[in-house]
Amino acid sequence: MGAPVSAPPTQRGDAVRRMARSARTTPGRLGIIASALVVLSVLTGFVAALALQTKQNTISNLTEHREPLAAAAQQIYRSLSDADATASSAFLSGGLEPAVLRERYEVDMAQAGAALAKAASDIGGIPEAEKQVDTLGQQLPVYASLVETARTNNRFGLPIGAAYLREASTLMRTKLLPAAQELYRIDVGRLTDEQDDATSFPWLTVALTVVLLGALIATQVHLTRKTNRLVNVGLLVATIAVGIGLIWGVAAGWVSAAAVGSARDDGSQQVDVLVQARIVALKCRADETLTLVARGDGAMYEKEWQELAPTISGKGGSDKDLLVKAREAATDSTISQQVRGAIDNAQAWQEAHRQLRELDDGGQYERAVDMAIGDKDDSAAKAFNRLDENLSGAIQKGREKFVEATSSAENALTGLVPGVAVLALIGAGGALVGIRQRLREYR
Repeated sequence: MGAPVSAPPTQRGDAVRRMARSARTTPGRLGIIASALVVLSVLTGFVAALALQTKQNTISNLTEHREPLAAAAQQIYRSLSDADATASSAFLSGGLEPAVLRERYEVDMAQAGAALAKAASDIGGIPEAEKQVDTLGQQLPVYASLVETARTNNRFGLPIGAAYLREASTLMRTKLLPAAQELYRIDVGRLTDEQDDATSFPWLTVALTVVLLGALIATQVHLTRKTNRLVNVGLLVATIAVGIGLIWGVAAGWVSAAAVGSARDDGSQQVDVLVQARIVALKCRADETLTLVARGDGAMYEKEWQELAPTISGKGGSDKDLLVKAREAATDSTISQQVRGAIDNAQAWQEAHRQLRELDDGGQYERAVDMAIGDKDDSAAKAFNRLDENLSGAIQKGREKFVEATSSAENALTGLVPGVAVLALIGAGGALVGIRQRLREYR
């Protein structure tokens, strides 16, 4: 087959001249206007539907994917830190550790592994997140092995067990917990970024819709002047359809953005403060038990306790007091109640810690250990456990508030994508029909 033959230049020139002559006539101009309105209507509908679908997907992803991953990263830190503190508490018991502590340690390690697997499912393309997951995956078995060695030696009464436990705790503090905390920070940052995307204003969509609405109104004014007919039904229907789409889209978008903002203020931001408080509490608990395990060589652990304790005192003496921040940010009565309980238990714990340090420094080591891990209501262990339960309950309620508000944001956009598409097609069809009515008058 031969190559396609293009139209001669003279024919193309004739076509251009005919179009130019047609544009100078009223029917020709009306045809151009009709084509422009149809194209603009379809383009506006396509852009609006695409933007709205993207926003819906982003909001849906917040509850189904992004927030659960941030929670998984937080769970890694919580489980690992609690495992470290529990291993130290079990070691202090001497010989064969209590079954309840052994079970708690094993549950913590299992939860950390499950949460790590979940967090690892969405780190592609983020080198820093991949680095933290790799660190956790490589060092977690090493930590577990060191704890088992310490446990075995402690069961036989060998002093070297304490050295293995301190080595395990050093690994936890220098590699595992920093990696878990950094992974949590990355996931929270990604959550915040997606919340910002979900609340962003659709400037392009609104601009196109306003231009289309203005073009439809201008066309009707032009036809009224030319024909002295006040109403063009087709163009009026098109204008109403586009107007409805604009009002619906702006109203739904505003409601959705407000709901996402509520999810951030009343949900994820509150949860982040509570998680930070829980992290500090877990660090302090590990410091408390490791100071006793070190038997006179734990000054660095006690020093860290003294540095961290004011940030969860609830007294407001420090501008970094996380429990005070959580209390001030609490907008839900259940969260507020849990935070008040956390403050009471944090202060009870700090009083118990003061007493056990007095006992230990006074040479009453066994009584200090009993104060640290005993079952009495005034023991440090009881106060810490109550504090952790308060923080856990407040975090869970904050997550529920996040899901509730984000679901409301998603519901606000229900039906908007097909609705806007249909209204855009009505706009295109109305403009075409309305102008064709005028064109028939010239035949």
